[in-house]
Amino acid sequence: MSRLVFFLFISFSLFFFSEGRAQHTEIDWAFLAKVEWGEKYFEEYDEVVWYPDFSEEVLAMDGKLVEIKGYIIPIDVEAGFYVLSANPFASCFFCGNAGPESVVELQFSEKLKRTYNTDDISTFRGKLKLNWDDLEHCNYILEGVTEK
Repeated sequence: MSRLVFFLFISFSLFFFSEGRAQHTEIDWAFLAKVEWGEKYFEEYDEVVWYPDFSEEVLAMDGKLVEIKGYIIPIDVEAGFYVLSANPFASCFFCGNAGPESVVELQFSEKLKRTYNTDDISTFRGKLKLNWDDLEHCNYILEGVTEK
């Protein structure tokens, strides 16, 4: 009988203490680079822009919990708008030395209690969202972001 009680206790403990702690899959920039780019005309902007064709592997991660490490680039500190980059600011997508697959928009789950500086290195967790058509946001978005 004591083995059964011990087994039940261990099972309950594992379930109870892991509940609410979702597993995040670690991804890297090489994974996010698994995308091909085509061109698409957006009438609203009267412009042709790069349009992502995400690989099957990346598509499978849409809506999944992930974590990724990179360089922080503040876009609008007052609004709490940051992106995470595969490269430091001087080499990031916005400066012309990389593609749009090298940045992830960070949408924090709570109002930030601190500010981040350009090129701080950190790891963030959140739900990966793939973006095809909203030109106001990055192609990769991390929703409900928390710092690891």
